[in-house]
Amino acid sequence: MGNYKFILSGGGTGGHIYPAIAIANELKKRFPEAEFLFVGAKDRMEMEKVPQAGYQIKGLWISGLQRRLTWKNLLFPFKVISSLIKARNIVSTFKPDVVIGTGGFASGPVLRVASGKRIPCLLQEQNSYAGITNKLLASRVSKICVAYKGMDKFFPKEKIVLTGNPVRSSLVQLPAEVGPSYGYFELDPTKMTLLILGGSLGSRRINELIEKHLSYFEDSGLQLVWQCGSMYYEKYKQYHSENVKVYGYLNQMEHGYRIADIIISRSGAGSVSELCLVGKPVLFIPSPNVAEDHQTKNALALVNANAAEMVAENDLETKFKSSFEELLQSDRKREELSENIKKMALPRATEHIVDVIEKLIESGS
Repeated sequence: MGNYKFILSGGGTGGHIYPAIAIANELKKRFPEAEFLFVGAKDRMEMEKVPQAGYQIKGLWISGLQRRLTWKNLLFPFKVISSLIKARNIVSTFKPDVVIGTGGFASGPVLRVASGKRIPCLLQEQNSYAGITNKLLASRVSKICVAYKGMDKFFPKEKIVLTGNPVRSSLVQLPAEVGPSYGYFELDPTKMTLLILGGSLGSRRINELIEKHLSYFEDSGLQLVWQCGSMYYEKYKQYHSENVKVYGYLNQMEHGYRIADIIISRSGAGSVSELCLVGKPVLFIPSPNVAEDHQTKNALALVNANAAEMVAENDLETKFKSSFEELLQSDRKREELSENIKKMALPRATEHIVDVIEKLIESGS
C-alpha cells in the first residue's frame, strides 16, 4: 500500500519550512501515490514557498505572543481557538496516516488535534535549543527527530532519534572539479576566497562589518563572495568588482561552498547543518534577534567541539579582527576546524527521518 496521506505543518521561517519540504520530497520518492497537505500560518512565507515546491497548503490564523506589550497579544487566545477549530476540520477531512511537525506556531494546533485522535505524529527539531511549540507537543507525539546530542533535557529520551537536519540535495556532494566554481564567480583560483552568508534576507550588522573591513580583506589578498541578502542588495551592489562579488541571494550555493577557504555565517539550524557537510572553517556571528537565542546555542555546540569559531555581535568591534586573523594566518587551525566540523555532519538526515516515519506507519503508533 502506497496511497498514504501525510500532513506536514511548520513555518514562519525558512528553518521550519524547508525541512518540511525536504521530508515531503523524500516521502514522495518512496510513496509516489501518497497525498500531501501542508498547514502553515496565514500571511507567512510558507504560504508562498510551499506552493512553489508543488504542494497544497492551508493557512491558520495563528501567531506567537509578542515579547513586548502590544494590543496584538489580546488576540492570541482567539487565534488559538480559531486555529484549533480549523485544524480539527482539516485533520477530520483529510484523514492523514501520519502528521509531521517541523516547528513554528502553526504546527501546535495541528499536532495537538492529530495526537488527540491517536494519529501517529512526529516532530523534527532543528535547533540545539528546542522551540517552545515542540516542547509543548513533546509528550503527545510518537517520535522526535533531532540534530544535536543531549536533547533529552527538552524531550523524553525514549522518543528521541538523532537524525540531523534535512539539507539541499545539491550540497550532499559538492562539485568534484573546482574550476567551474571559480568560473561561475569569475574569480582567481590562486587567491584565498572568503564566503559571507547573512541569510536569505541578509544581516545588517554583518553587512556593516564586511563594508568596514573591505580594505583589510583586500590588503590580506582575499577575494570575496558576499551574499548580502535581498533586503540589502541595492545598498551594497556598488562594491561588486573583480575581487568582490556581491549577491542578494546565491541560487547555486554549492559553487560558493566549493571555493570557500573561510566562511563567515549566521548560525541558524539549516546553515549549521549545511556547513557541517561542507566541512570548511567557519566563523559564526549568531543573530541575537531570535527566539531563546538559539543561534548562539547552535554555534556553541560546534565551538565546544573545536569545530568552529564564534564572535558575538556585541564583541565584533573588539574581537572580530583578531579572531579572523588567527583563521587567516593559521593553516593548522583551518585544517583542524575543517576536520572537526565534518565529524558532526549527518548527510542522510532526510532519509533517516523518513525511515522513522515508515516505522510509524508500520506500527500504527
